[in-house]
Amino acid sequence: MVEILRGYTLPVRCDHGVVHWVRVLENGLRVTETNGAGREVVALFALFHDSRRVNQFRDDGHGLRAGEFARSLRGTLIHLDDVRFDLLFQACRLHTDGLAEGDPTLQACWDADCLDLARVGIMPKPDRLCTDTARELLGWANARAVSNHEPAVVLASWGLGFGPSSATPARRGIMGFWEFAANRRPQG
Repeated sequence: MVEILRGYTLPVRCDHGVVHWVRVLENGLRVTETNGAGREVVALFALFHDSRRVNQFRDDGHGLRAGEFARSLRGTLIHLDDVRFDLLFQACRLHTDGLAEGDPTLQACWDADCLDLARVGIMPKPDRLCTDTARELLGWANARAVSNHEPAVVLASWGLGFGPSSATPARRGIMGFWEFAANRRPQG
């Protein structure tokens, strides 16, 4: 987590920050339960897709920058074969393009992010989502996004201890992230 946050220039708790990434992770893991998507790619997408934003509002190219950043960590932090890495790269690069067709892993990534749009006042349209599972999760996800739900279990597993007065997260590493993504069902 330290490496990912090192170059992150926005506030950690902003609309596109770590709490959003956690909800994207939980959304994505729920979608993977039914569509056959690769959980590891979806989990990495949650971490990387907005990790290289430089503007909270309009930031053309942030998805491509995220994919390039992920590429720079291949062999150290990211250990995906070429096919799965290409899915991660494409998911990051294209996540703001409004696409709905593609590999189930791409669809899970894109739906995971779209399911958290209500945090910025955009209500996702069911017919614009890629999967039936995402359409079924829409009410649940919207409620969490609008209330800015902070999944404490996931944040703690990522080594991010947000206290009431904490401006900087505790940075323990990425091991807790992998444990959560591999072993747990998202919080209800």
